[in-house]
Amino acid sequence: MELKEFIDIFIETLELEDASNINAQTDFKSLDDWDSLASLSIISMVDDRFGVTINKKEVRACDTIEDLFNMIISKQ
Repeated sequence: MELKEFIDIFIETLELEDASNINAQTDFKSLDDWDSLASLSIISMVDDRFGVTINKKEVRACDTIEDLFNMIISKQ
């Protein structure tokens, strides 16, 4: 999987309406749509799509979408 594909899946999972400014360096926790439900949605998506188990602590340790992607890749 490539980073661009992951960003597209991230946008789809959170159902972001205005995704024009979302990129690898986006601080996803600062998005208006980011909350505990969004975090759980990402955790579930990662498990379903990539077969990788992550937890809230690991998500909180990431700052950007690219950080999240790299953490997932490192666990595959």
